[in-house]
Amino acid sequence: MNFQDKTVVITGAAGNLGRVVARRFADEGAQLVLIDLQTGDLESDFPNRERHLLVEANLLQHDEVVAAVDKAMARFGRIDVLCNLAGGFRMGEAVHETSQSNWEFLLGLNAGSVLNMSRAVVPRMLAAGAGKIVNVGAFAAQKGAAQMGAYVASKSVVMRLTESLAAELREQGINVNCVLPTIIDTPENRLAMPGADPSRWVAPEDLANAILFLASDQARAIHGASLPVSGLS
Repeated sequence: MNFQDKTVVITGAAGNLGRVVARRFADEGAQLVLIDLQTGDLESDFPNRERHLLVEANLLQHDEVVAAVDKAMARFGRIDVLCNLAGGFRMGEAVHETSQSNWEFLLGLNAGSVLNMSRAVVPRMLAAGAGKIVNVGAFAAQKGAAQMGAYVASKSVVMRLTESLAAELREQGINVNCVLPTIIDTPENRLAMPGADPSRWVAPEDLANAILFLASDQARAIHGASLPVSGLS
């Protein structure tokens, strides 16, 4: 999976998964556009200012997303890969008790961010006649679950957006797919579930491998897939 001199945009780049994915792309020769609310923590890990562009943006604000993509184009002149990694999990109330704030938070964070990035990036890929988009859904979002209605709904939207984008863009040389992880082995999840066995969870490195595959030319025949990445969980 060679990404030499390809431009890869990663949202949620300062998160646990984002850092690992960014490092893997960098190791494969990619130019990086790393987007997050705050990017200061990334400066020491990605210090090459010629090949690493750090951009702070609120992905729920369309104008900020457009400005971030404009910066990427001004620096590198192209966007070959978009990895929509920004998102989050929150246990909720029962569906009938779901607060408006919780509903809007999860739908915006998980699905709205994908929509805003797609609005800004897809026209650039259409102009180039090629591109790869990889989104992050959730294994749990394949069906409903108690106290998780808002979360699984938001991740289900990501899956449906993935399929719709793929159907719209496949004839234009753009692949759109998503991964469906179960529990990812992060320090936060270990703290929240001290009695669990994290060796059964999904290592960020393994999830990164799946993302890089879908972003590579090796996956050129794959459109609209939701790839489970479950480890042993």
